[in-house]
Amino acid sequence: MTDQVHVFSLPMTTRFRGITEREGLVLQGAGGWGEWSPFLDYDTPEIEPWLRCAEEAAAGDWPAPVRESVPVNATVPAVGPERAHEIVTRSGCATAKVKVADPGQSLADDIARVEAVRDALGPTGHLRIDVNGLWSVDEALASIKVLDRAGGGLEYVEQPCLTVEELADVRRKVDVPIAADESIRRAADPYRVRDLEAADVAVLKVQPLGGVRACLRIAEDIGLPCVVSSALETSVGMAAGIALAAALPELPYACGLGTVSMFTADITATPLLPDGGALPVLPASPAPERLLVDPALQADPGRTDFWRRRLAEVLAYRETLR
Repeated sequence: MTDQVHVFSLPMTTRFRGITEREGLVLQGAGGWGEWSPFLDYDTPEIEPWLRCAEEAAAGDWPAPVRESVPVNATVPAVGPERAHEIVTRSGCATAKVKVADPGQSLADDIARVEAVRDALGPTGHLRIDVNGLWSVDEALASIKVLDRAGGGLEYVEQPCLTVEELADVRRKVDVPIAADESIRRAADPYRVRDLEAADVAVLKVQPLGGVRACLRIAEDIGLPCVVSSALETSVGMAAGIALAAALPELPYACGLGTVSMFTADITATPLLPDGGALPVLPASPAPERLLVDPALQADPGRTDFWRRRLAEVLAYRETLR
């Protein structure tokens, strides 16, 4: 496998999740290409399912779609209100997800950003916020009330606190729906969210959860409305998220799959970008010809070695599980 991979490094338009460069690798199989791009702070056992997702994609092993397009939301990083307004206006999306609680920023910064996004969406648009588990229960209770008012009504709050128990506590005390992300994708038992009635919505990310078919099983078993979101993939990886969203029996919410626009370039010649607030359901992304010929998209030799070592570590870890 290690001879069939290509490592990429793509600059981002805005700092997001603490990074300005997105790295990973793509691998080729009998059915096409798959992407493996686990975040750098994840350890070996946690990133093994990400590789299963890439292998499933490279094998072309996706279920048949039940819809021809997938509605998506605009994603607004922790930027100023003017930039937030611009992102939503240019996106053409009727739904926006706004990052809040960014380290170093205040609740006042979040309020200004949320108000700007509501202005851009208009009164009928859907506005959701993503906290990434950074609030305590008390902070969540106070902040949700304020931001719900600032946003003219929130569609839901994603991962307001870190633990499932905290989510359940917050959910019992607020009127705004709660969505679980990290409590599903980074949990040893993703079904504790269901068992503790900790969320109204399940956020599914196809790489961390092991692929399209694995996510479909979770969606069926967890029994919650699902939103499919990206893990900041290139178009090669995004195709897997689209395949999942296209195969879900029901899709009541816009999905967080419009993030390819957050890169200054893409490794495909035809990036998977929304049109009119939706993504078409297409076959797997074309082979990343640009990556193979454009040095500007390739990681430097040191980073290439890092990703090959990381892949070798995961393959060795698999051997210990046999």
